[in-house]
Amino acid sequence: MTPEELLRALADPERLSVAGALARGPRTVKALADDTGLPVARVRRHLSRLAAAGLARPQADRRTYALETQALRTAALEASPPREAGLALGAVDEEEEAVLRSYFRAGRLREIPARRSKRMIVLTRLALEFEPGVRYPEGEVNEVLKRFHADHASLRRHLVDEGFLSRERGVYWRSGGPVEV
Repeated sequence: MTPEELLRALADPERLSVAGALARGPRTVKALADDTGLPVARVRRHLSRLAAAGLARPQADRRTYALETQALRTAALEASPPREAGLALGAVDEEEEAVLRSYFRAGRLREIPARRSKRMIVLTRLALEFEPGVRYPEGEVNEVLKRFHADHASLRRHLVDEGFLSRERGVYWRSGGPVEV
């Protein structure tokens, strides 16, 4: 789901109020109707649209719905512009700045450097896109890396191989690189 499609799903004021009620925690259709003041049938229709957009999901009991925050997070990551290469690193030396300027154009990586020393500078920059202590499913890592280069699989592999990211059972977390304070 693209950020635009997600926003279209939330554009209706009634649907947005249903999503807002779900943000306070899982609710039954009846509880959502009470919270929003909408008829049960209309709440069901809005839940159906939110579920189709990946924003709501039924719980195991099939009567309770919960907000799917991962869809919001993914859309926000897709919609956010990549940070400027040199500026995101803070105080970098002239060599690093020159490498970043030569490999990044308009926030995108033109090519993956073949020389390891230059690749390490680029990977250090890309590692900043991942917050320390946060676990990311593989799909989310791919989406972040796709914003920089079409060959997201190679970037992901290099980040893991060089110790910037760690991986276990399809879940990744940042394990190296500088930390912004």
